[in-house]
Amino acid sequence: MDDSRLYDNIERGKPLQFFFDGKEIPAYDGETVAAALFATGKRDLRISANLSEKRSLYCGIGVCYECVMTINDIPNVRSCQTLVKDGMIVKTQNGDGIWNL
Repeated sequence: MDDSRLYDNIERGKPLQFFFDGKEIPAYDGETVAAALFATGKRDLRISANLSEKRSLYCGIGVCYECVMTINDIPNVRSCQTLVKDGMIVKTQNGDGIWNL
C-alpha cells in the first residue's frame, strides 16, 4: 500500500515557534506541546523524582501524568494536553518541579 496518499491532504495550522530547554522549536497552531516535540525527535520530557529516570509520553490523553513539563514557569503541566502557543517557554522537568513564586 502506498502510504504517501494518507498525508497528501493534511492541513496544518499557522506555523509558530516556541522554546524548549532554550532552543527554538518549530510547531503549528493546534498541536500539543508533546506532539510538536515528538515531531522534532524529542522524546525525553521529564526526569522522575525518585529514580532520576527519563520519562516520556505514555497515555497521550492526560491520565498518566508521565508527560508533565514546566511550561511558562508553571511545573507539572501535562504536555499532551497543552496546545503550543507562539513564544511559550517549555522546559524538561526535573523531579516534582519547582514553583517560582
